[in-house]
Amino acid sequence: MTTAAPPARPARRARTRTTGYWPYLIPMIAGTILIVLLPFAVNVFISLFRWKGGIAPMRWNGLQNYIDLIHDAQFWLAFTNTIFMIVGIVVVPTLLGLLLAAMLFDYIGREFGGKAAAFLRATYYLPQILPIAVAGFIWSWVLATQNGLLNSILETVGVSAPPDWLGDPDIAIYAVMLMLIWLQLGYPVVIFMAALQRVDPELYEAAALDGAGWWRRFRAITVPQIRPEVFVVVITATVGALKVFAPVLILTGGGPEGSTVVPSYYSYRNFFELSRVGYGSAIATAMSIVIFLVAGVMLWLQRRNAREEAAA
Repeated sequence: MTTAAPPARPARRARTRTTGYWPYLIPMIAGTILIVLLPFAVNVFISLFRWKGGIAPMRWNGLQNYIDLIHDAQFWLAFTNTIFMIVGIVVVPTLLGLLLAAMLFDYIGREFGGKAAAFLRATYYLPQILPIAVAGFIWSWVLATQNGLLNSILETVGVSAPPDWLGDPDIAIYAVMLMLIWLQLGYPVVIFMAALQRVDPELYEAAALDGAGWWRRFRAITVPQIRPEVFVVVITATVGALKVFAPVLILTGGGPEGSTVVPSYYSYRNFFELSRVGYGSAIATAMSIVIFLVAGVMLWLQRRNAREEAAA
């Protein structure tokens, strides 16, 4: 006599365990608090005092540092020089980077092969990986009044009295811009060439069959297709332009006659050279707020543009 097998137990329903995404954000939140928010709060706190640093006493000053900042002509000159930094880091490199990336991808790559385009791309990006001190010394030699590379070339072509690039207050800021353009150009070229990899090549082929030239394809296909990457480059480069410091420190030291001072260098000078730590903190706080506002507005514009494109 055989015994009946016990009835099979019903299969347990697989438990789906969902984990929220907050644990993954903890390192980022902690890093933001420790590296960004906490130092910023300390800087704001210090900006409310008169303090020479070190063991010197801190005397409450309220908002007087900010009031003095509003009436400080040197600060407004430094803030005005930021416009030149934006031109040298954002406007010119982005426009040239668009043209160069399109030429490397759409012409050099097709005519001479991908290796030639990759070599030129790496060449443009080389200044980005150089230490800023090395780049500064190179450009100090290029722009030197006596035996500098640029003035030697000008003398060769017949210019008898070449300019004093780093010693003339009227043109020193443009000399700094030349260095910044050279440093920054490779960044948009690399970003834009990577973005062009996702553009459908059939768009270019169809445009070429319709008789569109290179410039027409550049305006009608290249620029619209990589617009998100253009926004990224503009945002990051603008933030970099608002806080540029090392090139000015190495190349001109804010001179001549304060003509190349920028807010970051002016804050540094008050911190460490003039021992006005509270005032230097006020400058840094003001520029941080400007950077936050500019970045926020540009991100809002980017999102609005993305929504409009999605709706279309």
